Amino acid sequence: MPQHTRPARLICPNCDGFASAAIATGMRLTDGSRATVPVNCPACHGTGTTAAPARRTLTTARR
Repeated sequence: MPQHTRPARLICPNCDGFASAAIATGMRLTDGSRATVPVNCPACHGTGTTAAPARRTLTTARR
């Protein structure tokens, strides 16, 4: 049977992998383009991924 493994990189649940965005300020520059502010996801710091959760180890109770 094949072994199912998780991917090493998981998509950030807060931004769904879209870690950076350019927000329009509503102002226009002298050349007619819009002024934008780059914003990164605060949870993943702009990477779009999160660390894999730590593996839990099973412990057996001794009698």
